Amino acid sequence: MHSLTVTAATDHSAWDAFLAAQRFRPFLQSWTMGEVYRDVGQQPIRLEANDGTRVRGICLALDVPARRGRHLSVPYGPVVDPNDREAAAAILEALSTEARARGCSFVRLSPHWPRESAPPPGTLPAPLHLLAEEIWYLPLRSVDPWKTEGGSAPRTEEELLAGMRKTVRNLIRRAEKEGVAVEASPDPVADLRHFIALHDETRKRHKFTPYSNAFFRAQVERFAPRKECTLYLARWQGTVIAASIHMHAFGETSYHHGASSAGHPKIPASQLLQWTAIKDALRRGDGVYNFWGIAPQVSGADGERAIADRRHPFAGVTLFKTGFGGELLPLLHCRDLPLSPTYRLTRAFEFLRKWKRGF
Repeated sequence: MHSLTVTAATDHSAWDAFLAAQRFRPFLQSWTMGEVYRDVGQQPIRLEANDGTRVRGICLALDVPARRGRHLSVPYGPVVDPNDREAAAAILEALSTEARARGCSFVRLSPHWPRESAPPPGTLPAPLHLLAEEIWYLPLRSVDPWKTEGGSAPRTEEELLAGMRKTVRNLIRRAEKEGVAVEASPDPVADLRHFIALHDETRKRHKFTPYSNAFFRAQVERFAPRKECTLYLARWQGTVIAASIHMHAFGETSYHHGASSAGHPKIPASQLLQWTAIKDALRRGDGVYNFWGIAPQVSGADGERAIADRRHPFAGVTLFKTGFGGELLPLLHCRDLPLSPTYRLTRAFEFLRKWKRGF
């Protein structure tokens, strides 16, 4: 009988091979994403659970020296079968040891597990979320790979168009008629300046806390040479009026960052940009197009979905994303693993902040 051990991971290829073989493959847990964090000053912590015959789980964690309480953050991880309680417990024990050695008061996990999954052992529901927990995605195969394992045929462009809201189909056609041109940048590092300028405009318009420009650069510089990142630019009359950063790794495409100009509200460039990215994902043979987070939904008596809370930070993008058709994947709520009595102070502070913000 082989014993399960958790050690520091050192093999890039083995790490990504394990991730690629999973049902859910969040690129935020990829080896390359760890290097992105390293580039912006956060040292990645990579752990691997192995029973001597095979890898049973991986976990990329980050040391977050927040004023409200130093902690380890695990974005969309650990990557382990939710039913493999032994491997999950072993990874959590290793995370606890690492966190205590760094003076952390807790570990915050945001597993990419379906909401009905049993939570990681010994954890509590976190006061706040770490990442989006209502995931809107578009299956690109006849059998939804996030619901059923096994191969299936790709869906056709006609099928995908038919699944969209009628207004979205009309906006795509109108953008083409108006002369909007969408391209995948041949030099995303050089062209990132277009996205950054639009993103700064979008940030000011919607008043959200953005990623840093250094983070955008590191992500593009690391993933683009691996052909796992595309910078899309939508031009109208020669001017870039919308841009996005799409990740495509492990058979999935993710709409990760988007920005647009408010100066051309009647030109539906963003809709054509998304449709271009969806068609590219189909051509690559990807199984899922991930729009990422939307606001929590409630179902009415007629079966139609509605936004549960208009104050939610994703309320503004929910109508846009769901218009392309797709499915909802509710994820398990963010979990905390307390390690120190000082965690109680952090927990109280975060509950107060949540109460003030309303979500």
